[in-house]
Amino acid sequence: MNLLDRITQSLPEVAAPKQKKLAFNERLKWTLISLVLFFLLGMIPLWPLGANTLAQFEYLAIILGAEFGSLLSLGIGPIVTGSIILQLLNGAGILKFDLTTPEGKQKYQGIQKLVSILFIVFEAIIYVFMGGISPPTQIGAVVLASGTLFQMKLLLTFQLFLGGLIVLFMDEIVSKWGFGSGISLFIAAGISKQIFIRLFSFTDTAGNLFWESAYQGPIVGVLWSTIGALTSGDGQGAFLGIIAIVATAVVFAIAVYSQAMKIEIPLSFGRVRGHGIRWPLQFIYTSNMPVILVASLFATLQLWMRLLQNSMGAGQPICWIGDVSKWWCFPGGFAEGTGQAIGLLRVLNGPNLVDTIIRAGGQFSIIMPELIISLIYILLMIGGSVVFSLFWVQTSGQDSASLAKQIMSSGLQIPGFRKDKRILLRILDRYIMPLTVMGGITVGFLAALADTMGALSRGTGILLTVMIIYKLYEDIAREHLYDLNPMVRKFMGK
Repeated sequence: MNLLDRITQSLPEVAAPKQKKLAFNERLKWTLISLVLFFLLGMIPLWPLGANTLAQFEYLAIILGAEFGSLLSLGIGPIVTGSIILQLLNGAGILKFDLTTPEGKQKYQGIQKLVSILFIVFEAIIYVFMGGISPPTQIGAVVLASGTLFQMKLLLTFQLFLGGLIVLFMDEIVSKWGFGSGISLFIAAGISKQIFIRLFSFTDTAGNLFWESAYQGPIVGVLWSTIGALTSGDGQGAFLGIIAIVATAVVFAIAVYSQAMKIEIPLSFGRVRGHGIRWPLQFIYTSNMPVILVASLFATLQLWMRLLQNSMGAGQPICWIGDVSKWWCFPGGFAEGTGQAIGLLRVLNGPNLVDTIIRAGGQFSIIMPELIISLIYILLMIGGSVVFSLFWVQTSGQDSASLAKQIMSSGLQIPGFRKDKRILLRILDRYIMPLTVMGGITVGFLAALADTMGALSRGTGILLTVMIIYKLYEDIAREHLYDLNPMVRKFMGK
């Protein structure tokens, strides 16, 4: 046994259930417990916390299921990063794991956990020591010494590490004792929470309730602000609120419809005449992975640009990298009202085009730059989704050759044709590549559409929520069916 195997086997883990299949109510209980713990982690603040420049990265928080400034600041980022890197290395053949054997699966999971822990440590250090999350520089009138600041940074790093480990083990609990994946569950929970708050909150942007004396407005809840705008005769405000709600509903509806679309390839059992199945190929063939990868790339670029700005000093403008007078630089971005020029950072954040058009009052000089930025953003989202879709199919074993091998090993073949892998491969080639490209275009366009129309959450987050909840619903319905009809479980070989 080599050193790596000894390390992975000595890592702490959540024990798997002793019984072969858990009851439906038991799995539901552990899923809900993990969900409650996830929300509680987001309510526990880091201490001592001074500057929290990460709080403005809504895009990054959505993808990571994070709550910056709390124990949940790392979110699922280290787990997702470690999982994607390891899966890509395995798919590309750089690292080889035999996932058909229990030993191979155990080794893969152990290395995945080790990589995730390493990323927890790495990201915790980066967040704190590059100024994303910082301790206060002074307490009252007392300026803290550099040694004290360093100790506080170590304390913040440890808290981030602790929160990351808790999320890692919560993911294991859901995977072994609950429904689906903890990563998916936490992403969907975070986005659903954000949509609920954006729609129904009674507070202002500072968190003060509207009946409190400290309340300064405007109210965060889009539903209440829209009703208030209608009753006060503010047509512009009411229209913006209605657009946000309608855009969210439209993207939800299209995403659900697209998720249900599929092509079914008829297959038959070669040795059993008259019996066959239909092999489904989803229209969104690579599911939510392309949009996760594109959004993660955009959010990571924004994060590193902001951390770079922190290291350069707050007074340094970023027009990555160019003069303010250049045509690709647009004022605004995250530094609203400061006159800083933020180029690529502003494009990657995805502008609210509808809001700009309505508030501009027909001023073409204001609308035109936003229109250009929106067009670039939509093209980047679509192009990135297509590229990552093609890349993911080739590296994750979803290409025609891998699928044909899987079908042949199951004893299936195309009705009316002899059992030949080349025939099956030729038929699969007709569908998989077009579905990969069209699915990538669809998810990229839907995500960009929601962002530019000012939906209640980022378009990426809405798509992820729909796909995750849809899959979770299928898993829960299937398990409930198995509990009600044990013979169905035996028939399906579960």
